[in-house]
Amino acid sequence: MKVNYFELARTGPKEREKLCRRTGVDLKQLMVRVAPILEEVRKRGDDAVIEFTARFDGAEMRPENFRVSADEMDGAVQSLPSDLKEAMEVSIANIRRFHERQVEPRSWEMEISPGITAGERIVPIPSVGLYVPRGKGSFPSMMMMSGVPAKVAGVERIAVMTPPDRNGKADPATVAAARMIGIQEVYALGGAQAVAALAYGTETIPRVDKIVGPGSGYVLAAKQILSTEIDTGLPAGPSEAIILADDSADPLTAVTDLLIEAEHGPDSSAYLVTTDADLASQALDLIPRMVAALPEERASFCTEVFKTNGGVILATDMNDAVDFINQFAPEHLQILTREPLAILDKVKFAGEALLGPFTPGTLANYSIGPNAILPTSGFARTASALSVRDFTRRMSYSIVTEEGFAELAPKTLALARYEGFAAHAGALSLRLGAGARPKKF
Repeated sequence: MKVNYFELARTGPKEREKLCRRTGVDLKQLMVRVAPILEEVRKRGDDAVIEFTARFDGAEMRPENFRVSADEMDGAVQSLPSDLKEAMEVSIANIRRFHERQVEPRSWEMEISPGITAGERIVPIPSVGLYVPRGKGSFPSMMMMSGVPAKVAGVERIAVMTPPDRNGKADPATVAAARMIGIQEVYALGGAQAVAALAYGTETIPRVDKIVGPGSGYVLAAKQILSTEIDTGLPAGPSEAIILADDSADPLTAVTDLLIEAEHGPDSSAYLVTTDADLASQALDLIPRMVAALPEERASFCTEVFKTNGGVILATDMNDAVDFINQFAPEHLQILTREPLAILDKVKFAGEALLGPFTPGTLANYSIGPNAILPTSGFARTASALSVRDFTRRMSYSIVTEEGFAELAPKTLALARYEGFAAHAGALSLRLGAGARPKKF
């Protein structure tokens, strides 16, 4: 098994830039294939959804079976093994506790200057669609990570799309998670056709105001096309992680944690960045052995990752390592060093940071509380983890008194005239010329 190895001291700017490229998906090609699907759903609604679900998921569906019934949802909860149910209850409680801290006051107001008052009203988005994938496994964790902040934000209508099996049934644990969170509207539909149904609406599926959640390349392409029609939320692509380690790190721990994101799929990215040559050498030896011990499918994913978008990187010192991390802007960053908090102060760009040997990505992906739906593909430079804020909107408001107007308008008039907006200037001149409040006509 090949494992990539790089020394930052021997890589120039172009080589480092190449290291930061993700394999990702060819969105341009996928968008060409997805566009007709979206158009058919827009035109034909339920009939198109039925056709594409049969073609891509192998499930024969009828409109009355799109939505998971309340009885099915209750049955899904009851069918959960006790240990899984307890784990989900703990995760939901932790996720809720973290996201409740993000809730902002519903409104605020301040005096800008005498006679001028402004503020914001913060309100939930009325309706949101959550996409919960199923392709390479079942992901009740993604249901919890997207559903809990939506509920905490106070979204009135939450509609979930999650792909069916060949019998037309959604993953039971995902359905159970939705029920435990308090979500009532779940559809056993997936792929581009499900995203289109949320964006356009069909005879049986009302449209939503926003769509969030990760998915396949086809889902990502659909969201990209539909972004001109509807808010499609956080850009989320294939999983990626960097483990940063110094000579104090345990090599076995570092490699074990490195595999967490690598096993998500062959298009994942997973790098161990270290300042210790001995640790790098041990990791290169351990990775093939650890991968070989995984189930066949997960092992094949990791094998592909470590010969394409993964491997071991030796940095000259910690500053060099952190510079590379900031350039890469990983989705997940785990810091295995003597003083992880000191390193964290230097990190500018990462979707999340996990500090110390007892904070593996596994806990973060499921149960700690912070959201695990994170920006990928370098978007951690500008975007943040999914949060309550993604499910609310802000509307500013202003109140200017007659006295405040008299002070501010003459100065603003100069700006309006400079930019050549005659009507803007006229609205001010009218009031200034009247010497009082506007006349009533």
